[in-house]
Amino acid sequence: MNTQKVLINGERLKNTLEEYADNGRTENNGVTRLCFSEEDIQARNLFRSHCEELGMTVKIDDMGNIYATLPGKDNSKPPVVMGSHLDSVKKGGRFDGVLGVLAGLEVVRTIVENNIEPEVPVMVVNITNEEGARFEPSMMSSGVLSGRFDKAKMLQSTDAEGISFEQALKESGYEGEEANRIKEAKAFLELHIEQGPVLEREQIDIGIVEGVVGMVCYDIEVTGESDHAGTTPMPMRKDAFFAANNLIQEAREKLSKLDDDLVYTMGRINAWPNIHTVIPNKIVFSLEARHQNPETIKRVEEIIQELTQSEGKEKCEVKATKLWSRDTIWFDKDVVNTFEQSAEALGYSHKRMVSGAGHDAQFLQDFLPSAMIFAPSVNGKSHDEDELTHWDDCERAVNVVLQTALSLATE
Repeated sequence: MNTQKVLINGERLKNTLEEYADNGRTENNGVTRLCFSEEDIQARNLFRSHCEELGMTVKIDDMGNIYATLPGKDNSKPPVVMGSHLDSVKKGGRFDGVLGVLAGLEVVRTIVENNIEPEVPVMVVNITNEEGARFEPSMMSSGVLSGRFDKAKMLQSTDAEGISFEQALKESGYEGEEANRIKEAKAFLELHIEQGPVLEREQIDIGIVEGVVGMVCYDIEVTGESDHAGTTPMPMRKDAFFAANNLIQEAREKLSKLDDDLVYTMGRINAWPNIHTVIPNKIVFSLEARHQNPETIKRVEEIIQELTQSEGKEKCEVKATKLWSRDTIWFDKDVVNTFEQSAEALGYSHKRMVSGAGHDAQFLQDFLPSAMIFAPSVNGKSHDEDELTHWDDCERAVNVVLQTALSLATE
């Protein structure tokens, strides 16, 4: 059979996506489906039943990850794996994560209805707690699978009500065996919405993701002195807020000159004592930056250290504390190339790009040959009820996953 003539059923994909969106659908047509919530468990149950209807074997590991496997001719060989996550942020969208899981489901449905027998097993995976919206950190389970996160520590993570991940896992009915963890694969394929505006703006069908950019995050703490807001002359003040404002402007001026692809954000700021009649004695603001070149990230860190010696400190003390960082991850070149060849064979426009957001594939790349593709996001919206990827864009992207899976599973 010429597998390149096989295409998915776009209407079925649309209906399935809407069916899953009913598990947590919000008033504004978004989704709230936090990890191990009732809505998440319902979506998991639905996914499990859909896979079993196709004759797939379903296993669950000790982090609640779900693995559904369609047998191949030689089941001793590593499987071709597709997947992403079913959990969402609060008032998120209908496509983030779930599109990647249902892409795998639609691929298997297409394989089954066309009587294609792959040489190796084909697996679809739902990875637990990618978002970290209920239990921090994000990408928790893929971090445990890759050895980047300590499982015992992850189990103790608690939500806003004080419920631990361990308790929620046990109560969900989705606590399986560590022996069921994925250990090898011919490839891991993750489809995701772009969550950015580039593909739509450039009118490109498919993003071929070569890697995930490195990033660094600091807290900048500015310490001054509190005095009465009405009686302290301006030259005698040590105003932490004024100093923080100066430092933010200085950081922005210097960072903007580094590289056009550098993105940086001061997303959190806290003030003490946070009273309008008192001069602030402490301000703490975050500074996060992302770029694929480690030398650029190194220069960002140098600029952050320069802030501690800035002339704009307003006689305040400035301390920079590194919270965390991650290196740029490059995906498996062969899998990336296969994705690209599939897009070309289907006649879809495409471009190579790197992801500014984190995804499970970046951790799984530690021990599985992995790669990703993006589908366009309307106005770049994501983690929002207005998140939208047009149905024909979803269909094209899943067709690329299908062709790539068939190429890898039948070669």
